[in-house]
Amino acid sequence: MLIGVPREIKNNEYRVGLTPTGVRELVDRGHQVLVENNAGHSISLDNEQYEAAGATIVNAPQEIFARAEMIVKVKEPQPDECRMLRKGQLLFTYLHLAPDPNQTRLLLESGCTAVAYETVTDDHGGLPLLAPMSEVAGRMAIQAGAHALEKSQGGNGMLLGGVPGVSPAHVTVIGGGVVGVNAARMAMGLGANVTILDSNLNRLKQLDELYGPLLHTMFANKDTVEHCVYDADLIIGAVLIPGAAAPKLVTRDMLKNMKRGAVVVDVAIDQGGCFETSHATTHQDPTYIVDDVVHYCVANMPGAVARTSTFALTNATLPYAIELANKGAQQALRDNPHLRNGLNIHAHQVTHAAVARDLGYKYVDPIAALTNSAASAA
Repeated sequence: MLIGVPREIKNNEYRVGLTPTGVRELVDRGHQVLVENNAGHSISLDNEQYEAAGATIVNAPQEIFARAEMIVKVKEPQPDECRMLRKGQLLFTYLHLAPDPNQTRLLLESGCTAVAYETVTDDHGGLPLLAPMSEVAGRMAIQAGAHALEKSQGGNGMLLGGVPGVSPAHVTVIGGGVVGVNAARMAMGLGANVTILDSNLNRLKQLDELYGPLLHTMFANKDTVEHCVYDADLIIGAVLIPGAAAPKLVTRDMLKNMKRGAVVVDVAIDQGGCFETSHATTHQDPTYIVDDVVHYCVANMPGAVARTSTFALTNATLPYAIELANKGAQQALRDNPHLRNGLNIHAHQVTHAAVARDLGYKYVDPIAALTNSAASAA
């Protein structure tokens, strides 16, 4: 298979879809890889390293999209990239379609097959291609939140861990998944007073057994969310419904009762955000203030630590990229139900139930979509 790796063009995005090691693994299996000029240069993955691994360097993204059978990226394709996709071409990347009707429309119009990292599953009910970036984003959320709490950034001037004789900041984490746990660990490590909310009692028991009195656990409902948000100096939004838009758990009215200079970090912003007042920001301009509450809503948080993130992500995605390349999209998606759960768009059809529901499209079962397109091709 001919695989293309374009340079990411989203604002302040420096990650890359394959490392030279990944290129070598694919080339050793008989595949060809095109890498856009300087795609990894910003994170010290230079053209020479890709060429030594067997890649061909090309200067224009148009050539990659025109020639490659599979496009491997990190972030969702931007509108100009969507328009370069073609019928039957395989796109393997993060998509986050539920809050992005324009991208969904463009992908449907292209006729491509789009497999989303964030909805690929595993035998344990996890999301193995989302987990690495969730780990990074959870840890970064505390760094970003601690910085935003500084008075010069609009925060209330709290040092997260306090000092002897002065109380530490109160941190509330909404969601006990991968993002939430990594955020809680970082906040506890800095000495903050940390509460985590989740609606899964088994998860709360696990966290209590792991961290004991260092971590306060609360069952999430309207009353407890309100109480913990009003008490917090820093709130981390870490709620995920796979493939679907995030629920709005913190309303605009609740902001009026929060501490002046409190900070919210909405890690769920890729799926629309779990704060009613959230809208996506960039690393270039990461925060804004509503009702004296600082909002940090960067949609590609791991992009700030692009080298670490690239290696963490490609460690997870490479086996699936190899499977897709070795078997071809049709066969790989038929054989592997977990990979098939990542299929969001195929041949002008929406093949993920949550995306179809949230955006008002007809849902087509992935097997049916694959069978129909194969029949049409024959």
